[in-house]
Formats: sequence, C-alpha cells, structure tokens
Amino acid sequence: MLTDQRRLELSDVLRPASPPMEIDGVYTDDQRERLLNVVRTQGPWKLIIAQHFASADELMATMSGAFPEGFTPSLDLFLTPTFRGYLANYGAVLYPELHDCFYNQDFLDAAKRYWKAEYAKPELMLFNINGPCANRDPGHLDSPSFRGIRHENAPTWLCSVMGKSGLFTDHLIKMAQVITWFSLDESSGFTYWPDGPLKAPQRLQPPVYNRGVVVQNEMMVHRGEANGPIDQQTPAGLTFDSVFTGDPGDPDKWLLKSGDDVIATHHTKELRFLVHWSAEVFSDFDELKKNMDGSDDLTIERALETLVKDVNGKGVKLTMPDEPLHDPEFIRTLNAAYDLGGPAIYPEEAPVSAFQLA
Repeated sequence: MLTDQRRLELSDVLRPASPPMEIDGVYTDDQRERLLNVVRTQGPWKLIIAQHFASADELMATMSGAFPEGFTPSLDLFLTPTFRGYLANYGAVLYPELHDCFYNQDFLDAAKRYWKAEYAKPELMLFNINGPCANRDPGHLDSPSFRGIRHENAPTWLCSVMGKSGLFTDHLIKMAQVITWFSLDESSGFTYWPDGPLKAPQRLQPPVYNRGVVVQNEMMVHRGEANGPIDQQTPAGLTFDSVFTGDPGDPDKWLLKSGDDVIATHHTKELRFLVHWSAEVFSDFDELKKNMDGSDDLTIERALETLVKDVNGKGVKLTMPDEPLHDPEFIRTLNAAYDLGGPAIYPEEAPVSAFQLA
C-alpha cells in the first residue's frame, strides 16, 4: 500500500515538460482526405489492445486504476471498438502519398518550441479510428522511450512502469506529439492531467474537428473520451479478432467485422478519427549524438534489476522470475509499486464509461 507521501511523489513524476499547447486547423482538407483514404483502402485494421498486449497485467501496467480485491481483470473488460494502424514508423513514411504529412516542417518547429530544443526528427505517425465507442480507460501513458529501451525492443508494460517509476529520467528520450482529432461529436473531447494525476484535469473541449495538442504524452496521464450514442458504443459480436475497414462500394461507409460477419456500419461523419504524429527532440548536438551512438544506452536486464532493487528497498519482496517480461505476478507487483490507483478527479462531462463486470 502506497503512503500518501509516496503517492504525491509519484504523481509529481507524471508531469509533462510543458503544458499541452492547443492548435487549430492542423491539416488541410487535402491532407485530411489523403490520410483518411489510406485508412479506407489499406485495411482491415485490428483493435488497439489486440496489437499491443498479451495479458490483462501487461495492459494494466500502462494504466492507472485498481480493481476490488479478489477480482481478476481480463482483457475482455477493456474490449472497445477502437482500431489502430501505422502511417509512418522508424522515421520513414509508409505511404508515399503522406510524405508532406509526416515530414512536416510546422510540426517539427512546434516540437522544438515545446521543448525549447535545437533539433527534432519525426519518428512515427499512427491513427486510431472508431465509430460510437465506450472508453473504459481511466487514464494512461503512451509508451515512453529510453536510450536502449523503447517500444521497438521492449514490451509496452515495461516502458510504462519505467516511466512511472521516475528512476530512469536521465535516459528518457525527449518526445513531442502533435495529436489531432476529427470528430463531430458534441460531447467527446480529450481529458489530461498536466499537473499530475492527483491534481485537477484539463480538457480539450468538444467538438474536436481538425483540432489538436502539442504534448509529451509519455509523461502525462490522459485519455480520450467516449463518443456516439451509448447503445451503440459496444457492438454485439465484438471480439479480439474484429477488424475495421472501408466499404469498397461506398467511400463514406465503414465496416466493423468479426470474421465474415459485419457487426456494425458507420458513416464517415460518425467517426472519431485520431492522427498521432511523434518526434524525437534533442536539446543540443551533444544530446543528439548520445541518443544516436549508443554510448549511454540502458539494457532491459539493467532496467529490471534497477526496478527490483528499488521495490525491495521499499519493503516489497520481489525476486526476478525466469521470464520476467511475461510473468503475470512479477508484472503485477512491479506495477503496483508505482501505480497511484487512478486520477483523483474526472471532468463531470467526461466520466469513465461503466465497466461491465457481470
């Protein structure tokens, strides 16, 4: 059990380098249509959680919040129809028609201003897309990157726990995102906790159509919000194998499918479409060089040893298992040592969608 003082210390860890900067008119109409056309024609696209997590413990390590004693969460609890795909990765655009969207001078300048830094380079670009959708995420961190340990070579849960612990600040890679939404929903915005999850949240007010934020989402608890009619937010027949794709016969129609069965259809105007652009940022040339040459890299083994030593030093008995990256009890114990149990306050207009525990 974390003491009140320890909870305050951990809350202060989860504060971004600067408050989010709101921006409007992020993409041109032509860019938006090209982005959406890739999503429409290059699918089908899988659920976010089906792509990133192998167990509920791995998912919970990226989130805040706790469950009643004796209750074992399963991934089904978090099953909502939100889908993801990558438009650029590893610094390279994956679809040539999106070259100007990814190698975007305005975004790079915004990232450098956000950090007051000298250099920046684009790293990835992804999208989330859904029709009416519940959101049971109580608040999460995007996967932080550290010199030597990042989402390309380590599980999401480990990167998240490293970020929440505050033990690896010297190796944290500076990141900035430009996150943009296209949604006509009048009640669905973006909730974030820039002063730490124990302080009051702020909110990007809806509707969030071609509006966004410049932000460091790896070190700031945040969450999207539910959208669409409540009775359509969790479609019957949704499974971990469900996919989302454009209807080849209608450019404004979208299909949610489980196997060969179409379990929901949506019009473009019903979508909540998020575009996430991310850059690595470097204060000066020395930092750029250190990030690129590997001279100050962490290893997964060293990170795990540091975490275990820290947990043991706080009176929690924890030994290294044979398969630490996938051992449920080990993951659960490490996460519990740094988890605050969820943000203290939510906007009245944007509660967490009800869990379906029955």
